[in-house]
Amino acid sequence: MALNPMWLDCAGKALDLSHPQIMGILNVTPDSFSDGGDFFSVAKAIERAQRLVDEGAAIIDVGGESTRPGAPPVPLDEELRRVLPVIESLHRSLPVPISVDTRKPEVMRAAVAAGAGLINDVNALRAEGAAAVAADLGVPVCLMHMRGEPQTMQEAPRYADVVAEVAGFLLERARACVAAGVARHRILLDPGFGFGKTLEHNLRLLRHLDRLVAHGYPVLVGLSRKSLIGQVLGLPVDQRLTPSVALAVLAVWQGAAIVRCHDVRETREAIRMCRAVRDAG
Repeated sequence: MALNPMWLDCAGKALDLSHPQIMGILNVTPDSFSDGGDFFSVAKAIERAQRLVDEGAAIIDVGGESTRPGAPPVPLDEELRRVLPVIESLHRSLPVPISVDTRKPEVMRAAVAAGAGLINDVNALRAEGAAAVAADLGVPVCLMHMRGEPQTMQEAPRYADVVAEVAGFLLERARACVAAGVARHRILLDPGFGFGKTLEHNLRLLRHLDRLVAHGYPVLVGLSRKSLIGQVLGLPVDQRLTPSVALAVLAVWQGAAIVRCHDVRETREAIRMCRAVRDAG
């Protein structure tokens, strides 16, 4: 029996997964690789989130700690200070669910209390107590694959079979979370493009994304403006819109349920065309 629900209950706000959806990125950080510092104030963050929703985002992902390669960790109090006012305001003002992008159980608990309806964890709930907290909170969780830590993850990562190893890790984490009390139908998987992977690893993962989708969990992908585009095309971060959209279409064609991106309107239009072709049979 397929595990994919047609929709997720994100703390009272629905996320419809009967067709691919867009997660709009909202980094309230000074150092994220693409938009660090752009939306660091609460007012700018709120304005940006409203624009993302107006352009078609079905969920907003709020992150207060950069996980780019080499990024230093952010103290707990500082991460809370960054994300909680934004989440509280967005929960009141927006009709769509709010996701919190964090590795810390304390931030997960505080963010859900403030209105977040989904936990997006690049560490796949491996921090001490994280899985138990997620089970207690009862909101959907996204488990991402990352080899190592942001500070070291790009130091010569190696795999015998990157597609099989990433899938195996994520399925093991899903089983561990279910054992900790997280409902299976609330789990999403993210292969973690760019997190402890070379260009070849990233390209192979996308080429065979359907193998991860085949396990039945909704799959979330984050390819927007990623370094693999720069490696292939030699483009700086601010010139990666077109290839980012192309990668999103490739992911949706293979069954991705959610695309996490910066450029919502363009990605949404491309995904709609992709759906139209696929639905034609």
